[in-house]
Amino acid sequence: MPAVSKGDGMRGLAVFISDIRNCKSKEAEIKRINKELANIRSKFKGDKALDGYSKKKYVCKLLFIFLLGHDIDFGHMEAVNLLSSNRYTEKQIGYLFISVLVNSNSELIRLINNAIKNDLASRNPTFMGLALHCIANVGSREMAEAFAGEIPKILVAGDTMDSVKQSAALCLLRLYRTSPDFVPMGDWTSRVVHLLNDQHLGVVTAATSLITTLAQKNPEEFKTSVSLAVSRLSRIVTSASTDLQDYTYYFVPAPWLSVKLLRLLQCYPPPEDAAVRGRLTECLETILNKAQEPPKSKKVQHSNAKNAVLFEAISLIIHHDSEPNLLVRACNQLGQFLQHRETNLRYLALESMCTLASSEFSHEAVKTHIETVINALKTERDVSVRQRAVDLLYAMCDRSNAQQIVAEMLNYLETADYSIREEIVLKVAILAEKYAVDYTWYVDTILNLIRIAGDYVSEEVWYRVIQIVINRDDVQGYAAKTVFEALQAPACHENLVKVGGYILGEFGNLIAGDPRSSPLIQFNLLHSKFHLCSVPTRALLLSTYIKFVNLFPEIKTTIQDVLRSDSQLKNADVELQQRAVEYLRLSTIASTDILATVLEEMPPFPERESSILAKLKKKKGPGTVTDLEEIKKERNSDVNGGTESTPVNASTVALPDSPLQGSLAELVIGPRPRPSRLNSSHLAIHNLQTGVPPLFKGFFTSKSTPSPSADLLGLGAAPLTSSAPPPSTTGSLLVDVFSDSASVVAPLAPGSEDNFARFVCKNNGVLFENQLLQIGLKSEFRQNLGRMFIFYGNKTSTQFLNFTPTLICSDELQSNILDLIAPPHMQVVMYAPDHYIYQMQK
Repeated sequence: MPAVSKGDGMRGLAVFISDIRNCKSKEAEIKRINKELANIRSKFKGDKALDGYSKKKYVCKLLFIFLLGHDIDFGHMEAVNLLSSNRYTEKQIGYLFISVLVNSNSELIRLINNAIKNDLASRNPTFMGLALHCIANVGSREMAEAFAGEIPKILVAGDTMDSVKQSAALCLLRLYRTSPDFVPMGDWTSRVVHLLNDQHLGVVTAATSLITTLAQKNPEEFKTSVSLAVSRLSRIVTSASTDLQDYTYYFVPAPWLSVKLLRLLQCYPPPEDAAVRGRLTECLETILNKAQEPPKSKKVQHSNAKNAVLFEAISLIIHHDSEPNLLVRACNQLGQFLQHRETNLRYLALESMCTLASSEFSHEAVKTHIETVINALKTERDVSVRQRAVDLLYAMCDRSNAQQIVAEMLNYLETADYSIREEIVLKVAILAEKYAVDYTWYVDTILNLIRIAGDYVSEEVWYRVIQIVINRDDVQGYAAKTVFEALQAPACHENLVKVGGYILGEFGNLIAGDPRSSPLIQFNLLHSKFHLCSVPTRALLLSTYIKFVNLFPEIKTTIQDVLRSDSQLKNADVELQQRAVEYLRLSTIASTDILATVLEEMPPFPERESSILAKLKKKKGPGTVTDLEEIKKERNSDVNGGTESTPVNASTVALPDSPLQGSLAELVIGPRPRPSRLNSSHLAIHNLQTGVPPLFKGFFTSKSTPSPSADLLGLGAAPLTSSAPPPSTTGSLLVDVFSDSASVVAPLAPGSEDNFARFVCKNNGVLFENQLLQIGLKSEFRQNLGRMFIFYGNKTSTQFLNFTPTLICSDELQSNILDLIAPPHMQVVMYAPDHYIYQMQK
């Protein structure tokens, strides 16, 4: 608001403001405002026409009242009338009122646009500046549509004054950000690039901001700006502070323009022209050299401006990633900031070094600062700086320092802030697996991780350690022994019980020869934790017990007594009760050979991307330090010699239910088909509902599919493992083709029609599978009658609407089909109608 002076009266406004300030209470202020509003309203509605001065004064009062927090519902038309005045102060107040109080949906927009057009056409630089400021402040789509084609012409016109060019460039930038579809690319784009050579640095600064934003969406249109930006940057960097007196800020020449030019250059790869590239390298070297010079001022403004240019130059060096000398020098410069007393500089240095660690040229230089980073992790007061230190340790980790870094992160984890513990757990798990020279160290690390921060160890972490143990024969005995010893602690986390139950159920026989870990001792140790665990963990332990029946026949009676107890057979939880009943029945009626087949050891898991790494990427988002897994090519192989991956067998691993099942678990592991809720008394379907761990490879497979790892179509997709009963009174079980499919399925192999021949000797399997749909078939034949079930599994996260399968067959076959039915009770939806079942009788 214009200051009140003797030359510019508005005494009434000054008196009104004074009265408001002198009010002793809120009620007195409201009373004075209401009185003034009534007076202004009467003046606007009076018969006597108000002069420009009076309108300006009353509009100023309304604006002041609005800024105090009161609603204004009149005076807008008077403000619009001020736009037609030829006096600067009146036009200024009119534009100010419109910029603050008029919204984009106002009925007055057309009148305002007409006034703005008149001012833009007047060629009066003062009026043009006011109009451009108003357009930028309002920034509505209506204004963008009206003026987006006019403003570029003003910007590149040769007779436009420098101040108007600045306003036009910033106004066009505002319109492009709010309504990019209304800003057309045309001939003006090549002319606006040449504004980088303008003699007025204010115009260059505004034009650089505009070009940077436009180049991000249209890089080819502004490719010529690279050489001009390098030329302008060179002139600024090599100039003395006295050369650019009007744009020198505390002995730093044009720091804002330098930063903007460096950001513009980050929109493009290194220049192809050797001369331009050499000149840019000289500029960057000069900036790094100036950072080593003694400060010319002790004031913080000088260091801030100097460091702003330095960090932007380092960002450009990292972006280009093509000059080893510059990368190492940048790393050394950042290393000096790691111990700086200014917290912001330490934070920025850690953040930049995380990115530098991904470069093959500077990775070794970053590793030299490991002790400083570890010390920052221990002593830094600011949690955000400590988090960046964790990120940097993760980024600089390789085989040479993995054990040291993991040990330090585990030590810090005991006292780490709760907000970052889960992220640290994920990083420790990834590093321990990726750089494990000896997998016994990996097992020790994960068990220690569960001990220190068990509440933050997600299911993906303990799933992963189980998968690795199953895939590596050389570590199975050690894992069984280690987890057995860990379970002997008086208090251990539930995740440790899950890992222990699973590993001992699979490999407890490897340590059963030691009297200290005999089968009975193993069972008693696990059962002592049973009453302390949640329902999913108890379900897993019951699965372990039935595994023990197969591994250790000598304790079969003891296990049957536990399963036969009222606490199990009459358990209030349906899942536990059902498992106890069915496991007890299985152990009673099944022969030794059948038990050995049904409860055989888990096969190795197929290799695919680590679910832990996927979860960390999801947590951090794209463009973060977790993306270094793709960048550091020479350091991204595991001890098996292949790239980092997680073996997840979707056919045999049914993830336990958790609060994350519908969201994070699916995002990390991948979307998987949810089973329809059929008869819950059947163990196979209930396995999919409640999430049986991957313990019983053979137990949920019918005899017709003895190996669940077999792929019927040779697609590498998840095979079928579950068995579901048909709605029949025959009592026989058919195989359920619902499978916990992985999120990525191999495409249909060429010549897939040959795969149908596989059904000559098999009664069930997958007919077809892609990323959207899984079609399975199971059948049963008795004499001249047969029954076939076709299953359609929705593998997407969205619901299929109006899903109707069509059965096409020859006339001869059609006459032999007795019925095609889809029983309603077999289409009950669990969470979404993901599966459809159709029965065909012959």
